[in-house]
Amino acid sequence: MSQLQQRIEQVIRADVRQMHAYVVQPSAGMVKLDAMENPFRLPPELQRALGERLGAVAINRYPGERLDVLREALARHAGMPDGHALVLGNGSDELISMLAMACRQPGATVLAPVPGFVMYEMSAQLQGMPFVGVPLRPDTFELDERAMLAAIEQHRPALVYIAYPNNPTGNLFDDAVIERIVQAAPGLVVIDEAYQPFSSRSYIDRLARHEHVLLMRTLSKFGLAGVRLGYMMGRRELIEEIDKVRPPYNVSVLNCEAALFALEHDDEFARQARILRDERQRLIEALQALPGVRPYPSEANMVLVKVPDARRTYEGMKARKVLVKHMGGGSPLLANCLRLTVGSPEENDLMIAALRDSL
Repeated sequence: MSQLQQRIEQVIRADVRQMHAYVVQPSAGMVKLDAMENPFRLPPELQRALGERLGAVAINRYPGERLDVLREALARHAGMPDGHALVLGNGSDELISMLAMACRQPGATVLAPVPGFVMYEMSAQLQGMPFVGVPLRPDTFELDERAMLAAIEQHRPALVYIAYPNNPTGNLFDDAVIERIVQAAPGLVVIDEAYQPFSSRSYIDRLARHEHVLLMRTLSKFGLAGVRLGYMMGRRELIEEIDKVRPPYNVSVLNCEAALFALEHDDEFARQARILRDERQRLIEALQALPGVRPYPSEANMVLVKVPDARRTYEGMKARKVLVKHMGGGSPLLANCLRLTVGSPEENDLMIAALRDSL
């Protein structure tokens, strides 16, 4: 064992050494449909306007009052209820980490349905908190209400995450079941609306009913994945406590100004979302016509699909320069499943052809 390896074992936590880093697939030269990104660039005139605006930003200064302007703009955009406040994060990932940090106490547990977003579990592990994953119902991927309520009663979690729609399954859970889970939760409930631009429903109209519910969104699916900006709304008193663990200056002046620009031109991003919702339906219908392929209903910009041999199909599509997400190695409920991002019409045509030829 080298001296460096000895030092690593001395100073790096054992559980961290056993973890796997989040892997981003190489995508150069590929049709990239593995990460639920918006495929559309800004029109040239908006690109020029954004470039001029970012060029005028005082990057020699730390972020300041413009973040207050952004918070106000996001609150208006989301329709945030009175008596609520909003905290910004460097993507939703940072907000999830902040929640785990703020809620870590002896015996505190994080609970979420599985399969779900991997960062719920990872953030708990990094804070030394037990994570309880409650399996969704097989085949339908609906919440198992009885199992969720039993797990809440047994573990008394400090945090319960409900993705709405869920990742990677793409479905919206039953609202009545969600409400009963919210009422049973002894700690905080986080409704994660990362895919809200593509969904037919939102929790925002119900947020004011429950003082212990937080609503989290991101601009990544809005069309700004490269900007890295998430936000979370909740009762003002609760947000003020969570804000105490936020790193100072966590959102850069460039991210802030790009987000403000996007909100000022939200009609363009709404137009893009309409195209993607239409393409989602077209993609599902095309997948239904392929023998041995089962697409699941989706309210996000992705479609989960079951195929006879997911590994073979994934490798075949990759060889044809189309990159999607192979769900193997995760939940057994996702055996032989691929997650397909809804792309542009041209990208979707290429994906359908590559899938058909790879079966």
